Amino acid sequence: MKKSKSERRRKRIESMRKGIYILPNLFTSFGLLFGFYSTIHTLNGKFLKAAWAIIFAAVFDAIDGKIARLTKSNTDFGVEYDSLADLIAFGVAPGLLIYSWALKPFGRWGWLAAFLYVICTALRLARFNVQINTVENRYFQGLPSPAAAGMIASTIILFFHLKIGEDTKHLPILLITYTLAFLMVSNLRYNSFKNLELAKRKPFSTLIVLIFLLIIVGAEPQIMMFSLFALYFISGPVNFLLRYRQRRIQKVLKEREIQV
Repeated sequence: MKKSKSERRRKRIESMRKGIYILPNLFTSFGLLFGFYSTIHTLNGKFLKAAWAIIFAAVFDAIDGKIARLTKSNTDFGVEYDSLADLIAFGVAPGLLIYSWALKPFGRWGWLAAFLYVICTALRLARFNVQINTVENRYFQGLPSPAAAGMIASTIILFFHLKIGEDTKHLPILLITYTLAFLMVSNLRYNSFKNLELAKRKPFSTLIVLIFLLIIVGAEPQIMMFSLFALYFISGPVNFLLRYRQRRIQKVLKEREIQV
């Protein structure tokens, strides 16, 4: 039998009275700190530092989830706190950053695009919390908000690194903003990488590949970071097209079997 709302609420209250797990929530707090730090830099016009702060927030967001799973310290409080922190670090902070850096010339359309990004982040996080125990663990439904924020931050970092002209950034960033907002609330599947389980034994080649990736990223961090976020960004639509093509092929084969 399913538990009633009052029973679930009483269980959460009793869990809170017992206390909270410090370590994963501490890393969540660091992610929130860097999200707030990003907004401070944006308000001061230091857009490159604001972008890097979002990247560091994404790193801490990845770590807190890993720690919670490894130490088996997942709680309802942790889920809610993580979502609130993500809304600030990966919704408000990048939304304010892209508007201040590239969308101001569009006037009302500029801040509406930034607001659309923020509200889609909130909707993405709310849907994730509702479906956390019902969807397949290996995949996210829609582009995760940290990946969307990382795409924005890495794009800005790449612009500064390559010293691309100021006049060329406005329209591409506007298009990227709308695309990211759509992908976050879409039903496209993105790999969660929760099945990697690096703490367990892996083939020796896995270590070699990881070391090679770290060397490449270390050699050209700005370019490689953008490339990795971009690959993940397009992986959702590409996987959808591949699965659609596979279904079409299977349908044709079944029709041929019926005719025979």
